Amino acid sequence: MLWIIVILGVIALIVGPSAWVKFTLKRYATDRKDLPGTGGELATHLVKRFELNEVNIETTQEGHDHFDFGQHVVRLSPSVFNGRSLTAVAVAAHEVGHAIAHEKKQKISHLSTRYLPLAHFAHRITAGLLLGWPALSLLLHIPYAVPLHALVVGLSGLLAVIVQLAILPEEWDASFNKALPILREGNYIPQEDLPKVKKILTACAMTYVAAALLRVLFVWRWFKR
Repeated sequence: MLWIIVILGVIALIVGPSAWVKFTLKRYATDRKDLPGTGGELATHLVKRFELNEVNIETTQEGHDHFDFGQHVVRLSPSVFNGRSLTAVAVAAHEVGHAIAHEKKQKISHLSTRYLPLAHFAHRITAGLLLGWPALSLLLHIPYAVPLHALVVGLSGLLAVIVQLAILPEEWDASFNKALPILREGNYIPQEDLPKVKKILTACAMTYVAAALLRVLFVWRWFKR
């Protein structure tokens, strides 16, 4: 009975953040006529306001909002770029917040530069080991052992989570040291909506950690089959 409780607790820990992030972003994604512009228009305005001369604004795949520090591009989902909602405005401000930190060469921006490639590497290793371990065992004449396979893949997945946690201060900075003051002081949203915007910005900061945790759950479910 104890191990069942432990497993359920782990699942709740993993699924909880991801489900909460998605719920929060969707909850406040309804277009509002009282907002002065779309997420894309706000991002364009902020890039000019903060003189981020090398930064461009583009659309990307839905749900893949990010700032590409290598290409100097803020990429926004169509629903964010074209949306006139609290979610669209907050997400756009969050991603521009990353751009401000990187383009102004603030120390906090070094976290993603240092650790994000490691996170991508860990993700590729996890995916490769998950699918390729049986073939690798056959090629190297190593007896295939499910527990060992699960342990190696699980550890690489946890590495991805740890890396995302290391980057979390930068995500928090983009939300609460950049986006929130901008939205609070710039009359971009009604002041009574600030509590809602804080929830959205918290979700923005937790997006990648939640995604990494969800991958760990996927690995666990894969081996349970």
